Amino acid sequence: MITLTHYLVLSGIIFTIGVIGVMVRRSALVIFMCIELMLNSVNLTFIAFSRYLNSLDGQVFVFFVLSVAAAEVVVGLAIIILIFRNKATVNVDEINLMKW
Repeated sequence: MITLTHYLVLSGIIFTIGVIGVMVRRSALVIFMCIELMLNSVNLTFIAFSRYLNSLDGQVFVFFVLSVAAAEVVVGLAIIILIFRNKATVNVDEINLMKW
């Protein structure tokens, strides 16, 4: 039998992998994917608590989070593509757009 604890532990592991990926990696695409991994980890927690409490509130909230995440992906990837066209790299250490 899978309990709430199993889901929370899995969500914590996925979130930790995402945080480590953001801290260690330097590619903007990989960092972006790790942020999405963290969002999905939180969504898993919402779904687990929603099922545990027999309420649809968590599932509705996940629907809105996924909608916002889809829009974020579109805008984020467009920005990454524009940076790649201008700088020919997606390495965050080499991108210095704010400098004169």
